[in-house]
Amino acid sequence: MKTIFAQDENVRSLMDRRFGHDNLIAIATEQDHTPYVRAVNTYYEDGSFYVITHALSNKMQQLAINPKIAICGDWFTAQGLGESIGHILTPENAAIADKLRTAFAEWYDNGHSDENDPNTIILRIRLISGVLFHHGTRYDIDFVSE
Repeated sequence: MKTIFAQDENVRSLMDRRFGHDNLIAIATEQDHTPYVRAVNTYYEDGSFYVITHALSNKMQQLAINPKIAICGDWFTAQGLGESIGHILTPENAAIADKLRTAFAEWYDNGHSDENDPNTIILRIRLISGVLFHHGTRYDIDFVSE
């Protein structure tokens, strides 16, 4: 089977169209040899999914011990590394935070997120590899090398 690289323009376009807006995906973490899965709202850009979450959540505690993460949604599965990129209001996060507010506009200001809480952070899921199905074609994607 041929591996496609995330830098391939066709794959980039497919990923952007399918996930470059608010999406509900399942993410799985592990703790003490037990898997944990939950559905989260995500936004995709340049080989990473972004999630607004709470620094003290179980998923963030689990990722602090083991950053490996698996995701699944809309005919796509992948493995990656989860990392906090910090509070949503830090200057370094301004550009991605604006994109997340736009992507999540339908629900963002309904009390679900509190930007003034120092524990409201952005989780970045840096993809390593994945499989995308599109109109009967399977794409095995390498997100980290060419």
